Amino acid sequence: MTREWLVKLRNDANKTHDEVATKVKISRQYYGMIESGIRNPSVDLAKKIASFLEFEWTLFFADKSNEMLLNKITKEVG
Repeated sequence: MTREWLVKLRNDANKTHDEVATKVKISRQYYGMIESGIRNPSVDLAKKIASFLEFEWTLFFADKSNEMLLNKITKEVG
């Protein structure tokens, strides 16, 4: 599940995978996995990426927290 919002923010900032990865001190491949949704960043790494691309770092965790809330509600109702 590609993080389309992250791709857009990076493209809008006119940055490459390599530029983001170098700035936050991770490999280009690892950054690619974060962007493609294969890996999730730690809070510290999310903050570094967000600072560099100028967005709210909690966006990384918004989808996951919404999914967890939905699962909790579904279990309570069912």
